[in-house]
Order: sequence, then C-alpha cells, then structure tokens
Amino acid sequence: MSIDELQEYGMVKMDEKEIEGFLSSQKTGVLGLPAEDGPYLLPISYGYDGHDRLYFTYLLGSNSRKQTLSEATDTARFLVYKVDTPYNWQSVLLTGHLTAIPETEWDALNEIPHTAWRPAVFESATLSGDVKVYEFQTDEQTGIKHEGLPPALEPNEM
Repeated sequence: MSIDELQEYGMVKMDEKEIEGFLSSQKTGVLGLPAEDGPYLLPISYGYDGHDRLYFTYLLGSNSRKQTLSEATDTARFLVYKVDTPYNWQSVLLTGHLTAIPETEWDALNEIPHTAWRPAVFESATLSGDVKVYEFQTDEQTGIKHEGLPPALEPNEM
C-alpha cells in the first residue's frame, strides 16, 4: 500500500518543520550504502546542523568497508526512526551524498559532529583509532508518522 492509501488508517506525511524537529531530537539511524552483494547497512550516530546536513564520525580499522563504500558512492540513504507503540511512531528517510571532511576543517564544524551519541566503547577506541568525519548532504527527504489509534479503532463520540 502507498502512503496515500495508508492515510485512512491514521498515517500522515511529515512536513519540513516536523522532519527538522524529529532529526534534531534523535541521535542514531541506519546508513545505507550501495554494495555489489546488496545494500550495506550501518547503524550509526549523527550530528545534525538543523537544516540539510548530517555528520558521521567513523572509527576506522585497517580495512574499513564503510570508508571504501562511502568514498565510492554517489548516492546514500539514511533512515532515522522511533517507535513508541504500534500506533505511535515516526520515520524519516533521507537521500543524499557523502563527502569526507578534511581534518583541517573539523574546527569549522563547531560542535555538530561532537553532539552525536556514541557507545562508550567507541569513545574509548577513538583515542587509539583512525577517525574520519563525513558530511551527508540531503538531496531528498520523506517523513511519515502515526500518532494515535487508527480512525477505525477510535472510540465513537456520542
């Protein structure tokens, strides 16, 4: 079923302001990169500039598949979602492109990449590992949400 068909069940499209608010309130999502053997999906935290750019900090190993795929792709997708109940959830899908930010330009980003949530193990490993920052420039965005019971389950008002 399409989004339009699901509207009768209470699902609605998010407007630009709702998408910005949602992205600002979340800290993690799933980055999708094209790969020969199917999409490479990577759960990752992000910093958000409040408009159309996300920032990812990669902790790299000696043979980093995410770095190789990030630098080879023209188009990437990023999914951010939150599920509270079966009748209360939101998701935003972004399509865009990735660019590695040179370390000499990290200070110009202010605190944006540093606002991302990270597992404690990554914070410790950052001290000894190779780190790179990538900018995700959004070209397209779609947000959908469902808040409350579907109309068919709403109590009848008398």
